[in-house]
Amino acid sequence: MRTDQEFLRLHHYADNSELTADLCRRIEALARESIDRKGRFDVVLAGGTTPQRLYQQLRGLDTHWAGWHIYFGDERFLPPGHADRNDTMADAAWLAQVPIPSNQVHRLPAAANVESAADVYDATLRQTAGFDLVLLGLGEDGHTASLFPGDETGIRGPRLAVAIVDAPKPPPQRVSLTARCLSLGANVWFIVSGEAKKAALQAWMAGVALPPARIVPGAGVDIFTDITF
Repeated sequence: MRTDQEFLRLHHYADNSELTADLCRRIEALARESIDRKGRFDVVLAGGTTPQRLYQQLRGLDTHWAGWHIYFGDERFLPPGHADRNDTMADAAWLAQVPIPSNQVHRLPAAANVESAADVYDATLRQTAGFDLVLLGLGEDGHTASLFPGDETGIRGPRLAVAIVDAPKPPPQRVSLTARCLSLGANVWFIVSGEAKKAALQAWMAGVALPPARIVPGAGVDIFTDITF
């Protein structure tokens, strides 16, 4: 677990609009660099409501969409197209509006049970060498992806994706990328917007062993926030 200032880099903005605009610029530049260098841009998306505004603005990027490969940091175990799935939100806000090839949007598959879905997604993730960008959020309770405080599922072990069967937020069944998998990001960026998340962010930065503290990429973590300290 690392919480020193060199590892956790805080970027502060006056409001969510300023934060979102800067993230768009950064993502556009990172996508261009990655595609120029290796022909593709592998990105893990955050779920929930926080990144929705960002996703809407990403539609306007000047980028080679055919080089993008999309993964999801977590997904609710619900039927494809369900309104509460993270990929449904991302589709409506962004993905359905840009020409990323459909086979490069790596969704949680339909499966008989959540454990089988996690196995299939784990196998999918093992086909990539890592991620150019991992986008994550922070819940008011200190969770990230579907890694919740007090639950070691997804924190330890060799897997890249795990089944969550009793999440404290509905729905209880989910698939989440593990701390190990999320740590494979060359760039790991947390988007933390809204004063309601202030206590969780302060606890994490003070060294409390919340799930975000178990994500330890070699290049460190960047936190983008409009929270006033």
